[in-house]
Amino acid sequence: MKSLICLFGAFIAAAVFQTGSCVETVIGLYGETIEVPCKIGSIKQDGLIFTKWKYVKDDGSPGDLLVKQAQKDEATVSATDSYKTRVSISANSSLLIAQGSLVDQRVFTCMAVSLTNLDEHSVELKVFKKPSHPVIKNKAKGLENGKLTQLGECVAESANPAADLIWMKNNQPLVDDGKTIIITSAITKDPVTALSSTSSRLQYTASKEDKESQFTCTAKHVLGPDQNSTSETFPIHYPTEKVSLHVVSQSPIREGDDVTLICKADGNPPPTSFKFNIKGKVTVMDKNNYTLTGVTRADTGVYKCSLPDNDVLESTQMVTVSFLDVSLTPTGKVLKKLGEKLEVSFEKNASTEAKVTWKKGDLTLDKLPDFSNLTYSDAGLYVCDVSIEGIKRSLSFELTVEGGPKILRLTKHRSNDGKHKILTCEAEGSPKPEVQWSVNGTTDESAYLDGKTTYKITVVPNRNLTVSCQVTSKLGQDTRDISVFSQKNEGGMEQTKVIVGVLVGLFVAAALVGLIYWLYIKKTREGSWKTGEKETGTSEESKKLEENNHKADV
Repeated sequence: MKSLICLFGAFIAAAVFQTGSCVETVIGLYGETIEVPCKIGSIKQDGLIFTKWKYVKDDGSPGDLLVKQAQKDEATVSATDSYKTRVSISANSSLLIAQGSLVDQRVFTCMAVSLTNLDEHSVELKVFKKPSHPVIKNKAKGLENGKLTQLGECVAESANPAADLIWMKNNQPLVDDGKTIIITSAITKDPVTALSSTSSRLQYTASKEDKESQFTCTAKHVLGPDQNSTSETFPIHYPTEKVSLHVVSQSPIREGDDVTLICKADGNPPPTSFKFNIKGKVTVMDKNNYTLTGVTRADTGVYKCSLPDNDVLESTQMVTVSFLDVSLTPTGKVLKKLGEKLEVSFEKNASTEAKVTWKKGDLTLDKLPDFSNLTYSDAGLYVCDVSIEGIKRSLSFELTVEGGPKILRLTKHRSNDGKHKILTCEAEGSPKPEVQWSVNGTTDESAYLDGKTTYKITVVPNRNLTVSCQVTSKLGQDTRDISVFSQKNEGGMEQTKVIVGVLVGLFVAAALVGLIYWLYIKKTREGSWKTGEKETGTSEESKKLEENNHKADV
């Protein structure tokens, strides 16, 4: 890349700047071989005699570097100082300076001589070097909240020209305001290399919000790109303004649990000791926690923590130890007689309102039944579940109601096909009674429930007989009989029943007709009395009666 300027310009790694009568400026890189161009366009190579390079010494006097004869391949070095071993000439007549340094920043002149002309071209050489990576040194161990504190010093060394340093917080530049932010920069030169080092000290007024802020330093240089230091964070120191007490345990806290009290302060660095008030008993701990082991309901109360030297900053917490006491009378297996009374006593004591649920088997009860007159249906397993949050208790009793066996009813009916008789014996008792029939047949029984069961026997009687059902248990027995007729006798009896039924029906019908006639006569007589007629009837009725009697005599 090439560009032309007057007096000032830049040439990196042999870039050239040129105007007609102005001194050309070339920029080379420190430590590398620098090429200084010789631009004499009026002299043609076929007429050239020699090319000579000379320079301006530190005291301002001219000095020769080398001469290159056109007919020779090698140049003659005439320099006697450090250039003696560092200069050479290229094929295009450019001056080559090895291991460029800041001592090479001077004016060099190229002179070309031909048979007909002598021409010179002067070049001012500038040597640039990028700075080393910026580093933050002398870092503060911590920053005081609200207090102007030196945060650190940023250094970018060995550059030419000197680098510019910019302080950044969270990638945003900090600006010196003379109060909360003060930035002081300085540039020093190495006496040997003459390279410049830039340092920048930052004084910063921190706040609590800066505890996570990232501070960096950026070095800017003409050779670019920008270089950033490693980011740094700083602890922010500030006094405690608030204390908080935390209760650490499973929830809810139950008797026997361990409870840890943790006291926290918002200061930085945090306090190293705390004062705990354990229900009126003050204890100073060299740590921020206090543990209560195996708590009981007596440990319920208000707990406090504060700083040892400041009771104003205090925090309190209410600790509630949950408990649940229950008692049930009776428990276990309970045996009672039918009709007796059972008294059940239940008591509870809890840290909060407890929920009580009664169950009989799988059935949830609205309340415990009345056991003033026990029945077989009262028997069963009763479970009382009592609970509060985090605690549950279960108590139970199993009630057995005993009574002697008793037959409730003994019935019979014909089977669906009409060929069999089915006898049904319904009985109750506890323990479950056993049945014994006086005849043989096919037996069956229902499930035993609430002290009751039903026994059945299917028979085919071939004669009339009396069947007995007997139920027994360890508490006694009961017997009941029923008459069973054979199929033949039962048919005759059915016919007899029909005849008797018909006769009874006729008798009832005759009685009904007589009753109606009697009511009619009675009504007729009542009508005669009302018209003043005699009971014997009117004259016309008497005549008709006589006529009828006469006809009857004939």
